[in-house]
Amino acid sequence: MNARSHEGRMAVLDGWRGISILLVLATHFLPLGPKAWKLNLTAGPMGMTIFFTLSGFLITNFLLHNASVTEFIIRRFARIVPLAWLALAIGLPLSGAPLDSYLANFLFYANLPPFWLEPATSHFWSLCVEMQFYSAIAVLFLMFRERGLLAIPVLCLLVTAYRVLVGAEISIVTWLRIDEILAGATVALAFNGRLGETLSKWIKWPSPYLLLVMLVASCHPDAGPINYLRPYLAAWLVGNTLFNEQNSFCPVLTHKWLVYVAAISYALYVIHPLLGHTWLGSGATIERYAKRPLLFAALFLLAHLSTFYYEHRWIEFGKQLARRIRNRANVAAATGKAD
Repeated sequence: MNARSHEGRMAVLDGWRGISILLVLATHFLPLGPKAWKLNLTAGPMGMTIFFTLSGFLITNFLLHNASVTEFIIRRFARIVPLAWLALAIGLPLSGAPLDSYLANFLFYANLPPFWLEPATSHFWSLCVEMQFYSAIAVLFLMFRERGLLAIPVLCLLVTAYRVLVGAEISIVTWLRIDEILAGATVALAFNGRLGETLSKWIKWPSPYLLLVMLVASCHPDAGPINYLRPYLAAWLVGNTLFNEQNSFCPVLTHKWLVYVAAISYALYVIHPLLGHTWLGSGATIERYAKRPLLFAALFLLAHLSTFYYEHRWIEFGKQLARRIRNRANVAAATGKAD
């Protein structure tokens, strides 16, 4: 696979990232249909499982092409922590959170029993899952290198089997949700040719529209046991658009507006519940929805400013720090060989 082909196929991930955050925003801020249809309760899990799929794919793909665990940790923390901590510093006092919940939130384990999530920052459960996964995969890779990553498909199936055993169709607890990330990581292994040709052929085979319908069904709260297939259907759908360069989804997934939404998606996710707990999200039903255009305008403006004027500086700092450490390591290795 040449570099240009690889980059072109990876571009569809921006579209999926944009779709995932739009689904989450719609879930929290818009009525998606009659309550009896439970479409809001469907769109939320769908957005999050796509988000987790992308995370698992991108992290595993990074490690397959860059063996530095130090660089991985630095760049991930520089990407996630600055905005997350700023939002927590605002959101926890806004929620009137007790002091004993601060440590769990700032160290990203608030999603674990007995739970320390607060109203304005309850969405941080997903960042907790993410950060715990980053730590675990870094240790796995540090101990076993690329061979450790080959255990991911087995770990994914084991997590799903445990979910079935305890009846956890959906959960915010890491060990009952992480198969959504591991399924995306499995697609990364297949995409990079680490799991043979058979799995790749199966990922390419079905229509993306069929997979989309199946994914929607697996995210509905009344789907019962089909919910256990949610991680695999999301990974299958994303993988299908990655493997099929001529996929009819691609023009939509690479549209410049959706790519822009993807670029500010992290800030949109972190900031939106905080705004929902201000005047912009207050009032009775009619008043609250009348304010929605203002809320969305403020949200996208703040997300744009955060992404390009706050987070960007931290991301660049992380890249520069990782580069300096790598250069020092290279110099030390060269010096050692010379000696």
